[in-house]
Amino acid sequence: MKLISYLTAGLFGIASVASAQPVEPVKILAAENFYGGVAQQIAGSSAQVTSIMSNPNQDPHEFQTDAKTAKAVADADIVIYSGIGYDDWMDKLLAVQGKPNRVVINVSSLIGAKNGDNPHIWYDPKTMPALAAKLGEVLKAPDAAAAFTASMAPELAKIAVLKPKCIGVKVTATEPVFGYMASALGFEMLNYPFQVAVMNDTEPSFQQTADFEKSLSSHTARILFYNSQVTDPATQRIQALAKSNNVPVVGVTETQPLEAKSYQDWMLSELTSIEAALK
Repeated sequence: MKLISYLTAGLFGIASVASAQPVEPVKILAAENFYGGVAQQIAGSSAQVTSIMSNPNQDPHEFQTDAKTAKAVADADIVIYSGIGYDDWMDKLLAVQGKPNRVVINVSSLIGAKNGDNPHIWYDPKTMPALAAKLGEVLKAPDAAAAFTASMAPELAKIAVLKPKCIGVKVTATEPVFGYMASALGFEMLNYPFQVAVMNDTEPSFQQTADFEKSLSSHTARILFYNSQVTDPATQRIQALAKSNNVPVVGVTETQPLEAKSYQDWMLSELTSIEAALK
């Protein structure tokens, strides 16, 4: 395969194709499972892809590294992580010497995101095509990268269909997980300071909480988005308030759920839930 011939040519120091030695698969390590899934689609069977954050019930903000994680990072040929504060633990692991010629892909840098921006960049429709293009360049697999980008057409088509119904519609969320997709759809997101406080595990101010609750009780917010992978008394109370005021509640996930076959299926499923909530 083209991937094998490129990698064995010396980028990662793997044995030559002409050698009688068996060719080791390229080791790709992704900090989060959605990046790992995209990498697997592009690299195919010629790579061994591992995702560190693969348990959908695990809170990414509470993740702690261990010796196994450190070894996986050190042994990887390609490392993919989100950046801009979402997975700061990866910066520490990357500071330790890894393989010669290791390629490190900071996804946030591919789309020009910077510290202080909403870190949930994988919900931005332009993020995964940018990652695919970078992986296609690194792996010398432009056709695979182009095929991935083409496979996102149904998601983009669904966004185009929904957008006229969403533009200017006020919505709110317990956390800014869905923020980029909400913007792509044209929603007006309310209560962002409240969401940031929750994301950072700090207590929202009295006024932020009051404004949030008023947006639901007054029906100013047409939809409540919540992180379905985080359940606690506060978020349960907010959901109950929304439901008691007949505000549709849409659960979104921070990492790709097990039932989603791919990143594309995951995004389409959540867009379908929004479509139902708008009816």
